[in-house]
Amino acid sequence: MLDLSGVQVLVVGGGRIAQRKIEGLLRAGAAVTVVAPEVDNGIRELAVRIVDRGYLSADLESVRLVITAADDAVVNASVAADATARGIWVNSADDPVNCTFTLPAVARDGVVTVAVGTGGASPALASHLRGELERWLHEVGAADAAIALGAQRDEMKAANVSTESIDWTDRVRAALARKQA
Repeated sequence: MLDLSGVQVLVVGGGRIAQRKIEGLLRAGAAVTVVAPEVDNGIRELAVRIVDRGYLSADLESVRLVITAADDAVVNASVAADATARGIWVNSADDPVNCTFTLPAVARDGVVTVAVGTGGASPALASHLRGELERWLHEVGAADAAIALGAQRDEMKAANVSTESIDWTDRVRAALARKQA
């Protein structure tokens, strides 16, 4: 998983799909700029910089990641080609051919994050599985278990015990069992 905290990300497109991508980027801490001639009100309510016009190749300056979600396949392909030529990672929504990476569906429960991908074959399946995983993570108390296991790991490290050589299986089962007790 990428640490996008403070990373400059360009999103080209201002509709429903762009908004969904932007919301995920903001949850990851990215600094998002949106370029589109038309931007939905939902995007305008988000903490993003908005440029109300069509895409220009100069929009890629100082950007480390690009998402294309314009309603125009030609624009998306142009952005993807420009970004790729500059060595900038690009994801084109629903267009795996113009992607240098795919975005997984992400399930979270506190500090626990699980990503589901289908290699672009079926975003709908990835989204469905994400929902199932989120419910399951919450049911088993994954966040609380991670915190408890992290505390055990910290204690071992403080005692100069290697945490790499320990079989964590029983400890993980016990931490997960606490929720169900």
